[in-house]
Amino acid sequence: MYGDEATVRRILTELGDTWAVVGLSSNRQRAAYGVAEVLQRFGKRVVPVHPKAESVHGEQGYASLADIPFDVDVVDVFVNSDLAGAVADEAVAKGAQAVWFQLGVVDEAAFDRTRAAGLEMVMDRCPAIEIPRLPHRRVADS
Repeated sequence: MYGDEATVRRILTELGDTWAVVGLSSNRQRAAYGVAEVLQRFGKRVVPVHPKAESVHGEQGYASLADIPFDVDVVDVFVNSDLAGAVADEAVAKGAQAVWFQLGVVDEAAFDRTRAAGLEMVMDRCPAIEIPRLPHRRVADS
């Protein structure tokens, strides 16, 4: 497993509430759309990152992490495993505190590089599954 329970908890509760979601578009059929909605419900600011730079869930979208003009705390990655390592490297360059690879997204070399750079990292897990399991979390008013 890539990311123990303590790391999952730390990312979700201590490392900040601005999440760049790479691969998030306005396509409601994609998993990223629903996961971003759950993150928002739990008080996270979700920043869409997608080549189309669409606004999603009321937030301005950006074509890349580098285009975001403010700090991001966590980079949540919804791209194929063969593209995910480059996104993790961009997250390190952006100064994020953590990288989260979604279910099915696995790149062991990227995991090792990201951890070596001092970032927290979880791989092959979903924050929308993990965050409701945390004790003492209140759902933000919709």
